[in-house]
Amino acid sequence: MTPHRSPAASSRADHAVVRAGEADIDALSQVIADAFHDLAVSQWLIPGPGARRAIFPGYFRLYVEHAITAGIVHTTPGRTAAALWIPIGKEGPRPPGGYGPRLAAATGQYLSRFEAFDATLGRHHPAGFPHHHLAILAVRPDRQGQGTGTALLRAHHAALGRSGLPAYLEASSLDTRRIYLRHGYTDYGTVIQLPDGGPRMYPMMRHPQAASRRGNVRKNTAPAIPRPPDGQ
Repeated sequence: MTPHRSPAASSRADHAVVRAGEADIDALSQVIADAFHDLAVSQWLIPGPGARRAIFPGYFRLYVEHAITAGIVHTTPGRTAAALWIPIGKEGPRPPGGYGPRLAAATGQYLSRFEAFDATLGRHHPAGFPHHHLAILAVRPDRQGQGTGTALLRAHHAALGRSGLPAYLEASSLDTRRIYLRHGYTDYGTVIQLPDGGPRMYPMMRHPQAASRRGNVRKNTAPAIPRPPDGQ
């Protein structure tokens, strides 16, 4: 039998943050698939809901595995959410080993749309300075709106503040853009327009200087962040 947990106790547990490991890959891949199922970007990638439901767990497994191996994945004790952070060097992002064949195997007939998605985001991704990329922030649908995502953000923002590193992400909608604005992110470059009439995404940067003004990091520790090149 499972002991009853009050909503308050559940909320407190979801606000705790722990580091995910390899044993969490399957669970977190499913959490992301469920959280992202109805996004406009997701519908652009795979129009049919049944196909999305079948393909997404395997697709997001590529990201979770990579983040656990090459970055940091934060979750909750109940594995109800995931934040995937990838450290990026001056040369810009690099795909994980074997990504192309694995992407093809995971996405099947929809491969060309996923390749176009990667290429479009890649053209906008900043290079020339170290930063952390928030590749994915997802909360299980029944836990959304309870502060879980905020708890995951704050946990890693604190670490970035101590190191003076900026954070970069692509917000999937104007609603999520507004959420990130409240967490110290600002627009970076131009809006990302996905091809073939696809939805827009919103590149954003959290500058360590802004965190310093709030007293989260020491002054003069942040690297200079170049402006986006023309056309971004």
